[in-house]
Amino acid sequence: MAFSRSAHANTAMQFAASFNILIMDLVQKRANLRSRLQSYQKLLVAYSGGIDSAYLAWEARQVLGANVLAVIADSPSLARAQLKDAVAFAQEQEIPLEILATSEMDRPDYVRNDGQRCFHCKDELFTVMEQFAIDRGFDTIAYGVNLDDQGDFRPGQHAARKHGVAAPLLEANLTKQDIRQLAQDAALRVWDKPASACLSSRIEYGRPVTREALAAVEAGEDALRAHGFRQFRVRHHGQIARIEISRDELSRALSPDMASEFVRIFKALGFTYVTLDLEGFRSGSMNALLPLSTIRSA
Repeated sequence: MAFSRSAHANTAMQFAASFNILIMDLVQKRANLRSRLQSYQKLLVAYSGGIDSAYLAWEARQVLGANVLAVIADSPSLARAQLKDAVAFAQEQEIPLEILATSEMDRPDYVRNDGQRCFHCKDELFTVMEQFAIDRGFDTIAYGVNLDDQGDFRPGQHAARKHGVAAPLLEANLTKQDIRQLAQDAALRVWDKPASACLSSRIEYGRPVTREALAAVEAGEDALRAHGFRQFRVRHHGQIARIEISRDELSRALSPDMASEFVRIFKALGFTYVTLDLEGFRSGSMNALLPLSTIRSA
């Protein structure tokens, strides 16, 4: 019994020591981030309302005060619900915000929707932001890429490097979980907000991005949200709607009544066939269709 108590005490001490190391590591990472932000004079933050850019904009506001401005790009690929929530968060936290119109839909390379679509989107965004920065006297543009993003297919990062966009979260070695923890510690309501890429990412590669397709995806996802689902995607495959729902919510989606409701919703949006993906929600699942050579070149 004495040995058990001793072993238990040792395990508890080891756990406490590991926990303290993690806390100190996060404290140091945040200090590194704030030091990096202090090196900027006037900063524009590419803001989407997602956890990464929201935390970056919030932290930059704490460090730089009036010398930071969040910029959100408005276009048909941004869901109205996402725009509304992004604006609301900025207002709640007194983060100065400007909404800029971007014109990626006027770019044939973007509309073509091959594996480099995200590059052309971000290239448009940063081109518009560069001119805005010149006009308003900002010296630096930053965006919310983090350490975990380095292991994913993200052509937009190439556009950021092309335009010399700063990556403070990445430079501070912050992971997605680090950012969520720091946001939770700061009592930011977006700390557990599900990730949500632009609406164009829902359209299968090779199928042109159209306003009609974007509107159908947006309406479908609004309907899923209204039914109480939290983490999901509507994937557009022409006549087929492929619905991804997180595995912990999948059992409710598989009920006969909910299946009938999905059919009603998506056929009304113009889809001929309505499917539920049994693998559940996977971020970037469309990338499985890309050749390995395309992924490696990003």
